[in-house]
Amino acid sequence: MPIQIPVEADHQELRDAVRDLCSRFDGAYWRGVDEARGYPEAFVDALTAAGWLAALIPEEYGGSGLGLTEASIVMEEINRSGGNSGSVHGQMYNMSTLLRAGSTEQKKRYLPAIAAGELRLQSMAVTEPTTGTDTTKLKTTAMRVGDRYVINGQKVWTSRLQHSDLMVLLARTTPLDQVAKKSDGLSVFLVDVREAMRAGMTVRPIRNMVNHETNEVFFDNVEIPAENLIGEEDKGFKIILAGLNAERTLIAAECIGDAYWFVDRAKAYSVDRVVFDRPIGQNQGIQFPIARAYVNTKAADAIRYQAAALHDAGLPYGAEANMAKLLCADASWEAANACLQTHGGFGFAAEYDIERKFRETRLYQVAPISTNLILAYVGEHVLGMPRSY
Repeated sequence: MPIQIPVEADHQELRDAVRDLCSRFDGAYWRGVDEARGYPEAFVDALTAAGWLAALIPEEYGGSGLGLTEASIVMEEINRSGGNSGSVHGQMYNMSTLLRAGSTEQKKRYLPAIAAGELRLQSMAVTEPTTGTDTTKLKTTAMRVGDRYVINGQKVWTSRLQHSDLMVLLARTTPLDQVAKKSDGLSVFLVDVREAMRAGMTVRPIRNMVNHETNEVFFDNVEIPAENLIGEEDKGFKIILAGLNAERTLIAAECIGDAYWFVDRAKAYSVDRVVFDRPIGQNQGIQFPIARAYVNTKAADAIRYQAAALHDAGLPYGAEANMAKLLCADASWEAANACLQTHGGFGFAAEYDIERKFRETRLYQVAPISTNLILAYVGEHVLGMPRSY
C-alpha cells in the first residue's frame, strides 16, 4: 500500500495550537534564557502541561497517541516561533526507545508519570570522549552482579541531564573481544538520575557556544537494578539506532522551523529596510539568496515528511531519516547565512535574535550526526559503494 506523505496544510489545527502556546514566549524571553545560560523552565512546564511532550505516548498511558509526524511538527513550530526545541526534544526521541523496546512493566511504571509531567525523560548517554560516533567501541561497561548491573565509564555530550529524571544509557555488557560482531554486546538501560547520582555518578557541565545544557558524566561502580534493562541484553545497538533515526527526523523538523524563521525575518527586513531610496529586497543580490533558501527549505521539508510517514507506518526509514537531517540542516544553515547577510551589522545585535538563532542552527551541521557520516552512510548502505571508514 502506498504511503500517504503529509503536507503542511494537513495539520493546521495542530500548528495553530502550538503557535498559540509559543506566542507567550517571545524573543525577549529566549534572549533572557540565553544570556543567563539558563534552562527555559517556564516554557518546558507550559509545553508539558499542554500535553505536547506526551505526543508519542499511547492514550492508554495518558498520552496523545500521535505519530512521529505530529511530534516533528511540534518541534518545527517551536523553532519557527523563534524558540529552541533543543531544550525538550530529547523526551520525544528517548520516548521512541522506551515505546519500541521497553517491557510492559516498564511502560506501565514510567509512561503515565511522564505523560503527567511528573517525570522527565530528556537525556541519553551514548557518546564517549574517545570514540565519538564509533559507537561500537564505547568503553562504558555494565556488568551483571546478581540482580544489579554495575556501571563504570564516562560519557560526553549528555544533554539536559540536570533537567531530567530519567536517562537512556548505552553500555557494553559483553567485552568487544568476546562477540562475533562488534555491534553485539551492547545493552540499553533506563537510569534513574537521582538514584545514580547517589550511587556514584558525577556530572560536569560543558560550557558551549550554544546555550545548550550538556555534560560529561562519570560512572564509578554505579549500581542500577537489572529490571532497568531495556530490551534484550547484548542486543541494544539496534534499539539505539532506531531511536537515533527518530532523533534525526525530529531535528530535521527543527531545522525546517529555523529555516522558515530566518526566511521570514530576512524577507520582512529586506522590504522595510530602505537604502539609496529603495528597499534592499529589490536588489537581486539580497532577494535571490532569500528566495533560494526558501526553495531549498521546501524541498528538504518533503523528505522530512517522508521519513516521519515511513516511521509511522512501521516501515524502514533509516536512509530517509539521515537524508532528511542532512538536507534540512543544510537548508537552515543557508537560510541563516542569508538572513544574517540581509541584516548586515544589525544581524549581530542580540536584540534581533538572529545571532542567537544563527548559533543554535549551526549545531546541526555537527550534531547529532555529522554531514560527512551521513554521506558515508548513503554511499555504503543506499548506493552499495565500498565502506569509506
